[in-house]
Amino acid sequence: MTNPVAATNVAATASPVAAPTAGAPSTDNTQLSSKAFLQLLVAQLRYQDPSKPVDTSEFMNETATLTQVQTMEANAKATADMLSTQQVQTASSMVGRTVTYLDTTGKIATGIVSAATISTSPPSLRIGSSDVGLSQIQQVLATAT
Repeated sequence: MTNPVAATNVAATASPVAAPTAGAPSTDNTQLSSKAFLQLLVAQLRYQDPSKPVDTSEFMNETATLTQVQTMEANAKATADMLSTQQVQTASSMVGRTVTYLDTTGKIATGIVSAATISTSPPSLRIGSSDVGLSQIQQVLATAT
């Protein structure tokens, strides 16, 4: 004979976890956001077996994991912001310099950077009548005075 409490617990636990993903567009499930982690933790607490409550040390480990996930998300955002700032600084420092770059046909060309457009991500450089991405720059030359 099966234990009705255990069977109810399994069904209740499976439902809240599966519900948020049903009908949602497919996403990368290899990374768990802090919001999803917290939802899972709350669902686990809500549907736990009253005769077998969650071990305090296990709960503290899960809470610590949530804190780590939030810290990693904050670090990733800070790193992305720093990269963006660095790209803007790099682009603006090239104005007035002679650069060698790959043009739209894949050939190497040389020209003087007349402007940097920093409203795009990543920023682009105006060389002659072309807009060139930072990744296309091959060489930066010192300008002759």
